[in-house]
Amino acid sequence: MGSRYEIRLSGSGGQGLILMGIILAEAIGVYDGKHVAQTQSYGPEARGGSSKSEVIVSDEEIDYPKAMELDLLLAMNQKSCDEFFPDLKPEGILIVDSTFVTQVPTPKVFQIPFTRIAREKFNREVVANIIALGALSQLTPIVSAKAIESAVLAKVPKGTEKLNRDALRAGMNAAKQAKKARMESEVPPEVPQEDLLDSY
Repeated sequence: MGSRYEIRLSGSGGQGLILMGIILAEAIGVYDGKHVAQTQSYGPEARGGSSKSEVIVSDEEIDYPKAMELDLLLAMNQKSCDEFFPDLKPEGILIVDSTFVTQVPTPKVFQIPFTRIAREKFNREVVANIIALGALSQLTPIVSAKAIESAVLAKVPKGTEKLNRDALRAGMNAAKQAKKARMESEVPPEVPQEDLLDSY
């Protein structure tokens, strides 16, 4: 890994992105022991407006805490996907909430319906952000699943630990499936049998 890794979590106000950024930064900084800086900004209105949270990770002290060239972009709605995709490095990771993001700008994307999983599996749309964090821990090497779990459990309200742990696990499983699906879609077409015979 280079010395700087930039993550932007984006969506609409009310999707819990700020809390996600705080948890992610703590997981990386406190539990995984790397240098980290976390910033956030809201759109014109906190709920419904755009919201983003950025986490910068580095092996060294961080001199500039804002993200410029993203290594990872999480877009929880279409608007943030459209708006921020140009900031993603060519080899960067794009993760979208496919509940709301239906037009993806690149085939190199992990599409996971975080909000739908939250509704259908937990009957609580509010845990979509925790499900997304679980997925993130599987799709980027920057943070360990163990650190994410410790940071989530330290931050969520007492009494919701089991719900949040289950939500994290659901996200991890969904990410493993998305990874598998993407690998399968990238497998080259099979070589015709006769070509194989020629190679002996």
